Amino acid sequence: MSYKLEICANSIESALAAQKGGADRIELCDNMAEGGTTPSYGLIKRCIDLLNIPVFPIIRPRGGGFVYTDEEFEVMKEEIGICKALGCKGVVLGVLDTDSCVDMERCTELITLARPMEVTFHRAFDCSKDQREALEDIISLGCERVLTSGGETSAYEGRDKIRRLVEQADGRIIVMAGAGVNVANVVSVAKESRANELHSTAKVLKGEGGEFKIKSIISSEFYQTSSDLVEEMRKLLMKASV
Repeated sequence: MSYKLEICANSIESALAAQKGGADRIELCDNMAEGGTTPSYGLIKRCIDLLNIPVFPIIRPRGGGFVYTDEEFEVMKEEIGICKALGCKGVVLGVLDTDSCVDMERCTELITLARPMEVTFHRAFDCSKDQREALEDIISLGCERVLTSGGETSAYEGRDKIRRLVEQADGRIIVMAGAGVNVANVVSVAKESRANELHSTAKVLKGEGGEFKIKSIISSEFYQTSSDLVEEMRKLLMKASV
């Protein structure tokens, strides 16, 4: 099996590090601690200008769940238009209804607007009340892939559930394993889940307490993708694919 590695990048430096390390694709986001929100126009544009691998910004107007107001939904549509105009290869999105099911009407509208960009359905999927049903809904929407931990706190913990989703999908959609994927477990997740795409932050701590050792009255700690970690995961996956 040939594996692909997507890196979730939260800054221009993270995106550049991901590409340097051999990532196949970037999921670009802000506010990683909240599960990711839509990055700024400037960050998206700079990534498009500097990277030669696909950039998929996340379309999420805020943290705290995946049920949105009418105005938040309008913001999401505007953000998709911006991503298309800037030349992004894809976007990452997901909307649930108040019953924790895939919001088919709103997702259809967003996906239609996004085309011809690819669409990844993000981990809103893991918050759905019935993953088997949600997977069928996402397949019917025409998404290229779905990102999942199998509904567990990490892809490693959910690897058996991810494998069942891969089996259910049966080639109709890419099931991408993500959440807590790192150098120590990437091969186990790949082989045991049978997912051929893996998603990781490959992050290290910077700032105060991290590499930069910056002191400030305001916390200066932040995380950034490590090209070395990306490269190591890429090598491990290449070896595992032989």
